[in-house]
Amino acid sequence: DLFCRFMAKKSVNRFKVWTQWEKSNDRLTAQEEKAYTVWAFSQYAHFTQWMELKKYANRQGIQIIGDIPFYVDYDSADVWAFPQLFQLDEKHRPAAVAGVPPDYFSPEGQIWGNPLYNWESMKSSNFEWWRQRMEHMLSLFDCVRIDHFRGLESYFSIPANTQNARDGVWIKGPGKAFIDCIKPLTKDRLVIAEDLGVITQEVRDLVKYSGFPGMRVLQFAFDGQPDSPHLPHNYGNNTVAYTGTHDNNTLLGYVWALEPRTREQLFKYCSYDGDSLDDCYDSILKTMFASHAGLLILPVQDLLHYGEDTRMNRPGVEKGNWGYRVTWEQLRAIDKEKLKFWNDLYGRSLSR
Repeated sequence: DLFCRFMAKKSVNRFKVWTQWEKSNDRLTAQEEKAYTVWAFSQYAHFTQWMELKKYANRQGIQIIGDIPFYVDYDSADVWAFPQLFQLDEKHRPAAVAGVPPDYFSPEGQIWGNPLYNWESMKSSNFEWWRQRMEHMLSLFDCVRIDHFRGLESYFSIPANTQNARDGVWIKGPGKAFIDCIKPLTKDRLVIAEDLGVITQEVRDLVKYSGFPGMRVLQFAFDGQPDSPHLPHNYGNNTVAYTGTHDNNTLLGYVWALEPRTREQLFKYCSYDGDSLDDCYDSILKTMFASHAGLLILPVQDLLHYGEDTRMNRPGVEKGNWGYRVTWEQLRAIDKEKLKFWNDLYGRSLSR
């Protein structure tokens, strides 16, 4: 209902940012009522079709993981309806915005631009907004991944008037109080903590406190540190392992782009003694299957042995992302018997 009201007003106001609307009060005009009906029907159709698709997938033994983006957009129903839950100035403009300092993906850091949460206000309502959000996501998906989980321990605050992410500072987040609030909602459902990026001991402690499995990514493993948590022999059982995430290169693209010395290290680690970059796949994937990670996730591009031209996303790049599709013909080309054999060999089969 809230989203439909927001979009009805936004469409009547020619899709301007909500702070520029001519009439921003909660009551709907006659014109907005008509627009509301259209948006309400589109939402009904969308969610009805989605639940039918989910039921079909579940009948086939397929579970769906949904992603909770940590932040929301400034021009959103949430910020419009609950400005007190965000760090806004007296004119309802962001006082500071979200982002990250320099990291693996961006040497200059990233300014995401999302408004930051007013965690004190959130806490005063026992995180009601977040609890409703979690309940909704858990109704739509079988499993949920909390993006940017480290922001619950400390979040990166960048002044709204700067163009340099380096100007940001780390500020303490809600921490254990947040976990205590949402944990009862999750019950026996799988909730993945995306604990990537600048990770401190405090973040590790919070992930452990939550009981949620963290993430391990092979493409982060070969940085020369034998104690890297992303090396497969260091995976704990309560982790979810990936060859790469949606933000990474494909596995083939990653191997091709490696410096020769690092590539040699990867091949030795995975017991691959050949010299063909196209034939190293089985050794690398078997290493991942043999790890102690409780769950292994392989991007479809890696199952198809596809290169960098099929990469899903390049963080910090605004255009040209999130447009990848596969065909039935491509899916049928995946060697399912080999994957089943590895699942059986390393005790990952659902039938066990």
